Amino acid sequence: MNKRIYMVCHGNICRSPLAKFLLIKKLAEKKVVGIEVDSAGTSGAHAGQQPDARTMANALTHGLDTSSHRAKQFKSTDFAKFDRIYVMDSANYSDIMLLAMNEEDRSKVELFLEAAHPGSKDSVPDPWYGDEKGFEKVYNIIDKACGIIADKLKKGELP
Repeated sequence: MNKRIYMVCHGNICRSPLAKFLLIKKLAEKKVVGIEVDSAGTSGAHAGQQPDARTMANALTHGLDTSSHRAKQFKSTDFAKFDRIYVMDSANYSDIMLLAMNEEDRSKVELFLEAAHPGSKDSVPDPWYGDEKGFEKVYNIIDKACGIIADKLKKGELP
């Protein structure tokens, strides 16, 4: 049975699509099969749009093409579709928890960096408000965390 993982940020145009594509890449490199990865945003403001141009440009400098992505908004029905929901920051966490209908839904939600660095309670900074350096910093944070998450998934250490 496949595991389904959802990456969630605010607008689904910077952090979460990057996390989606990076985790897919890391899983393929590590030959981990049976895991589907998708992403969404807590806001629908960018629904249907490609990732932010700065995200796409930064990803391309690392050989990662994110242009096929189209933003979408997280819905309460997504809890039933996904086994794990990784949120990029504490605001996203709060927004998603408001949509949870029960303890089972709530148990699926975790800060993205908690999966890679348990106990850290760290958020992935939102690069949207900054310059290209911020996008590179976020790329490096997400890349490293996705590598750790892929290793843990390969070993069966993550739910």
